[in-house]
Amino acid sequence: MTRRTDMTLIAFLQAQNCSNLPASWRHPEAMPDFLTAEHYMRIARTLEEGKFHLAFFDDRLAMPDIYGDDYRTSVKYGIRAVKMDLIPLLTAMGLATRHLGLGGTYSTTYYEPFHVARTFATLDLMIGGRAAWNVVTSLNDSEALNMGQTEHPPHDLRYDRADEFIECVLGHWHSWEDDALVVDRRAGGVFADPDKVHRLDYEGRYFRSRGPFTVPRSAQGHPVVIQAGQSGRGKQFAARWGELVFASYKTLASGQAQYKELKAAVAAAGRDPDAVRIAPPVYAVVGETRAIARDKLAVLDALAQPEDALSLLGELLNFDFSRHGLDDPLTEGEMASISGQQALRDCVAKEAGTPTPTPRHFIELSKRGTVHEMPVFCGSATDVADEMEAWYQGHACDGFVVAATHRPGAYEDFTRYVVPELQRRGVYHKDYKGTTLRENLGLPRPVARGTPKRTI
Repeated sequence: MTRRTDMTLIAFLQAQNCSNLPASWRHPEAMPDFLTAEHYMRIARTLEEGKFHLAFFDDRLAMPDIYGDDYRTSVKYGIRAVKMDLIPLLTAMGLATRHLGLGGTYSTTYYEPFHVARTFATLDLMIGGRAAWNVVTSLNDSEALNMGQTEHPPHDLRYDRADEFIECVLGHWHSWEDDALVVDRRAGGVFADPDKVHRLDYEGRYFRSRGPFTVPRSAQGHPVVIQAGQSGRGKQFAARWGELVFASYKTLASGQAQYKELKAAVAAAGRDPDAVRIAPPVYAVVGETRAIARDKLAVLDALAQPEDALSLLGELLNFDFSRHGLDDPLTEGEMASISGQQALRDCVAKEAGTPTPTPRHFIELSKRGTVHEMPVFCGSATDVADEMEAWYQGHACDGFVVAATHRPGAYEDFTRYVVPELQRRGVYHKDYKGTTLRENLGLPRPVARGTPKRTI
């Protein structure tokens, strides 16, 4: 089998008081300036030093408040209580770097296609063709209530709407041809060729948008599309649209199976599997020695509070676990009513061996709110690189979404210790290939397709 040499590395960020680990703000080395631009610019410069391809922000449109229908626990314990808009942060990070790709999450359920198309197309221009949009359908009723709705739409309906939403966004992004701008300032000159700027006239079941679009194309054509659907419907959506797909799995063996399945789904959707990069989220806990790394992991394990898990499970699943004792099984009707991340619901039921698991099953099997929620590569630089290379060369992934155990120190440790080891092994690049995110990911530049229309 041919040895692979183009591992992708993505930083997994949150525009909030903590990293992906909700207790990370308690870490003795966590910087408390998370409300400043400099905090994120420092992270961006560190990631660019480590030649990361992309820094990506996850997002929700509400703080966790479903557990007990109360926000006070989240506020008191800092359980992702602060959630800032991503675009100003991405802009600041983009202006602090030259090559690092920058991606953000915007929902197809609570925004309009034209707004998202314009926001990310503008960001892409401002940072020189390095932007990416993470397409999500949102998760829970708290987000619905913040955005003027009474409840979150059903799971599959959200994806049906999302198909139209992304069709519409891509239609706008393709409506300016690459050479439409002329900018001839001579007397009677021409600014742009009107024959190369097209009105979209999109009309679907859920969305309408006329156009013409107001933002010309960037150096990379349009932002890279990220997707992380894990349910059956979500995987179908990812196979159809995703250029960079985040796929969560706990072990090398399950990763190999899901990687093969996702690549086959991409091919079945009529797309080139080699033009889609698949990356699972992981934590890396690295030290000068294996013993030091284990001591660091012990500190992280001690940070978690009992309140973290049930608050975050409620947010993710759109279900209030406070109605049950820890060992009180959910009913089949309650399981069916979970409208948030159904892939997690199904995984817990499968691992618990029952269609009606208890809250304790959800806590212990999901490990939500702890560093063990995703795979933890812990040890020396050699140890961490060994595990990453095993997954990568074993075709479980095309790279990794590296989450921070605390900010910004976790990325500084990874860049200082692990990156040089991966480069020494020849599996990770020593410098960026180009100036745009697509060039650095090895993704094709999309060709403007004019004005695709959909009429229901």
